[in-house]
Amino acid sequence: MDNRAAGNRGAGATLPIVPAIVTDSLTRTFGLVTALSQLTVEMPTGVVGLVGANGAGKSTLIKILLGLLPPTSGRAQILGMDCRTDGLQIRQLVGYMPESDCLPPDVSATEFVVHLARMSGLPSAVARERTADTLRHVGLYEERYRPIGGYSTGMKQRVKLAQALVHDPKLVLLDEPTNGLDPAGRDEMLGLIQRIGSEFSISVVVTSHLLGELERIADHIVVIEGGVLQRSTSTADATQLSGVVLVEVTDQAAEIIARLRAAGAQVADAGGSQSFTVELSDETVLDAVQRAVADLGVGLIRMQRRRHHLTEFFQPEQEAADAQQ
Repeated sequence: MDNRAAGNRGAGATLPIVPAIVTDSLTRTFGLVTALSQLTVEMPTGVVGLVGANGAGKSTLIKILLGLLPPTSGRAQILGMDCRTDGLQIRQLVGYMPESDCLPPDVSATEFVVHLARMSGLPSAVARERTADTLRHVGLYEERYRPIGGYSTGMKQRVKLAQALVHDPKLVLLDEPTNGLDPAGRDEMLGLIQRIGSEFSISVVVTSHLLGELERIADHIVVIEGGVLQRSTSTADATQLSGVVLVEVTDQAAEIIARLRAAGAQVADAGGSQSFTVELSDETVLDAVQRAVADLGVGLIRMQRRRHHLTEFFQPEQEAADAQQ
């Protein structure tokens, strides 16, 4: 309330867009092990995917952002607050869904979420009302009075998500929220995360090592490996159209490929008996494909320009690792 009032001073004033998270030369060591090294990055509001394999430094970064772990050097801010000195205020405005299984088995989802809502400062009546609304939102309303110990993995993940949302945070940090879920459960969880950002205007930072999931839901991607920033880019830029066209025909793909290669085109097998990819060096390549199809009298099923995928971020690293083996 106070921040909004202060920000509205001055008729017609344009408020600056404050990034959700800012780090500057952030470093954290544990003895001889460096978990984060000179990490400098800005994460915008919206849905941000934090990508990295196990041991990349994602969990260490989250603990520092929540004010639970001091950095060795450098600084970090979340929602404009200093993570070293404003930990209590940060935890009032930020929700956190941990990766580990940390739920008490002998209490119900309602009891657990109400308890955490009251710990965040909500009065008892408000805490119960918000708990009911939040459990309904995550799909646990009918099961809310059952002991958590009898829940499936998917239901437990929803309880963890509910407790992160119950106090109406400005930002939620979700650590591997789809861990242990089957494909249907992952789809449902990803749908919930999208709704958090789109319908409730809550910023989200979600960690995962599953790039395809983040490609579906994230507006921005941050990649760290070994505690070092590799990339920070919008998902739109990362998945923009590539210079490769996928072509699928009814038959005689081998003959078409031979003709294109004879004309100097770069052609590769696409994994199907009658499909291939061609490098889009210029528009004449597409004309050559259409001429070959027409000359041979075959059917053209599709000619589709491919998009880049997030998995391409890791191809150079993987190729280097393969070369060393």
